[in-house]
Amino acid sequence: MAMLARFAFLSLVALLAACSSRAPAPAPAPKSPMVFNQAPSSPAADDVLFRAIGLVGTPYRWGGNTPDSGFDCSGLIGYVYRDAAGISLPRSTREMIVMRAPNVDINALQSGDLVFFATSGGSQVSHAGIYVGEGRFVHAPSTGGTVRLDYLSNSYWAKAYLQAKRVLPPGHLAQNP
Repeated sequence: MAMLARFAFLSLVALLAACSSRAPAPAPAPKSPMVFNQAPSSPAADDVLFRAIGLVGTPYRWGGNTPDSGFDCSGLIGYVYRDAAGISLPRSTREMIVMRAPNVDINALQSGDLVFFATSGGSQVSHAGIYVGEGRFVHAPSTGGTVRLDYLSNSYWAKAYLQAKRVLPPGHLAQNP
């Protein structure tokens, strides 16, 4: 039941958070039926998940790291982890991608994992977000936009995807398909 409520909440947030930034539009939902893992999620992962989703619609601001001033991508991640899990992370995406945390295969992502992208081409990290489950992540994409949910399967994000890291310790992760 908790996963059904979580899915309903994610769906509602996605519906209400119409994209207004210049990043590409989200990809349509996968056509295959979704199978939900009914394992209980942890309080820490749920706190990160709900805090991140709750910030959807907050304005983008380069260098921003609070809901009042707005967020850039790394400011959003740092704020969510500090506020929801008491975890202090490096300030920049370049520092985050090299921090000592386990790398995670894209097929093993769990809520709370950090996802990294090279949006300028090549292999240099330039963007990051927080995976929230069901193939989606929360991020602060670009100037003039707002914090939003996107699908990793969107061709823009799939092409730019670099890797993921698991910040929450084992036992504190939400279980997702």
